[in-house]
Amino acid sequence: MPAVFERKADEFVDTMNSLLNELSGGDDHRSECTIEAANLVSAVVDADGRHTTLELETWVDAVGRKLNPPMILTPTQLRENETLGGSAQWLTKPSTMFDLLVKADARDSKRRANAYYTHALSVAHATAAIDLVPSTAEITAIDRFRTTMLQLMDEYGVPRPGQPIAPATAQTSVGFIPAEAPEVELPPERSIEELLAELDALIGLDQVKAEVRRLTSLLRVQELRAAADLPVIETSKHLVFTGNPGTGKTTVARLLSQIFRTLGVVSKGHLVETDRSGLVAGFVGQTATTTKKVMESALGGTLLIDEAYALARGGENDFGLEAVDTIVKFMEDHRDDLSVVAAGYPAEMVELIDTNPGLKSRFTRTVEFPDYDTEELVAIFGLISGKKQYHLDEGGTEALRAVIEAEPRGRGFGNARFTRNVFEAAIGYHALRLSDVEAPTVEQLTTLIASDIAGG
Repeated sequence: MPAVFERKADEFVDTMNSLLNELSGGDDHRSECTIEAANLVSAVVDADGRHTTLELETWVDAVGRKLNPPMILTPTQLRENETLGGSAQWLTKPSTMFDLLVKADARDSKRRANAYYTHALSVAHATAAIDLVPSTAEITAIDRFRTTMLQLMDEYGVPRPGQPIAPATAQTSVGFIPAEAPEVELPPERSIEELLAELDALIGLDQVKAEVRRLTSLLRVQELRAAADLPVIETSKHLVFTGNPGTGKTTVARLLSQIFRTLGVVSKGHLVETDRSGLVAGFVGQTATTTKKVMESALGGTLLIDEAYALARGGENDFGLEAVDTIVKFMEDHRDDLSVVAAGYPAEMVELIDTNPGLKSRFTRTVEFPDYDTEELVAIFGLISGKKQYHLDEGGTEALRAVIEAEPRGRGFGNARFTRNVFEAAIGYHALRLSDVEAPTVEQLTTLIASDIAGG
């Protein structure tokens, strides 16, 4: 790992030096770039407060020796002097160098800050990969560091990595519309940053996004260790998604499968959706065959089992348990090229996992999808209507808020699906309202008003 780590640190220094040379007209900035790399590595090492011997030895060999003057100390000396103590704070705000690059990009529409972002995260993940098991604190700190950089880019209107155009355009991503069936021909593989940019652009789901980013970082760290022929801890690709309908579970599953593909965790990156009706047959012996066919169709990607808890709802003689047994065996036989996401209500999903020891050992990560609040649902309505070239006037927006607020938010609340239903009903009322207008204007044809939302 030290060789891989040093290469990542050297690439960061070389790239930053080149960018700063361009800005300054040719001056050498290698010394400042080395300090920047040292600060970054120190901050990640300090994030969990452990300062292991291997981390400190690697820090000295890869960056300490290259400082001016060199800092060549033993791990014991570094600990006694508290050399890295408090360094974690460095990750909580943009560095002077990154701030400089962002402001320069804002002036001349270049992408220097994107290069800093990419190489800095590469160094951060390589640092977390020094030890066999990266700590939760390190992964969380890296995610916070990433968010800090992205927020500064947004503030100055600099496109994020993975975004070919201005950041605001990415917000048109409608992440909650049900996925279409996967094409036989898969689209080109996309970069991690492009996929994470699409994830970030989804409305709401802050905790879900954070969980996906943490899992992505953990997998990147393990990938670096594997590339260096170091031991790795197997990270499960199987997850439980809990929450009401319409909260983005399908969209996040699709993105996650593509992230897995880019990281080499799966070979294709497609999403296959199913539920009990697609897995369970009506006669003895048929369920295993039916379930196996569905599982085979998902190989190389992700299988999303909606309302998965229904598989355990029929009692001991129900064929659903046969499907569960088949799923567990298939997951074991193809664990290197398959991700399974089981979705449903929280309490029922706990019951399902408890029905089979194999499920409990494989589904070790649960992601909770909360209901959208009123303003998030209004924003979702805007995205859905915008795709069809409709928009709300001020009265229509207020009427929409009232309709959303009046809808009970209990178990089974439809979230984005409810909002889509409101939109489709509004289109009908809009058409009825204009039926007697002889020559409606474009504005009339595209504007939804309060009566359209309220139903007349």
